Amino acid sequence: MSDRCSSSGFAFFSGMVVGAAVGAIIGLLYAPEAGEETRKKVGNKTKEISDDLLDQFDDLKENVNEILAEVKKTGNQVVEDIKKPLKKG
Repeated sequence: MSDRCSSSGFAFFSGMVVGAAVGAIIGLLYAPEAGEETRKKVGNKTKEISDDLLDQFDDLKENVNEILAEVKKTGNQVVEDIKKPLKKG
């Protein structure tokens, strides 16, 4: 179930980023400026959004790795707790 929640959260976040990017690009395209200047702004905004998305992805990856390490640690502890009574008996 947590996989579904984290996947859903990432999909929601990705949708927000894509929506913001599309909105920013449309806004720039309708702005009354020269074509070259508009293209430069679109390129800069696209790079900025791409960098932000990569940073968020790195944060997500780090969080997932921390959660997996904690689950592994807890799983190993549970296995050890189960083995203790079996060794005594």
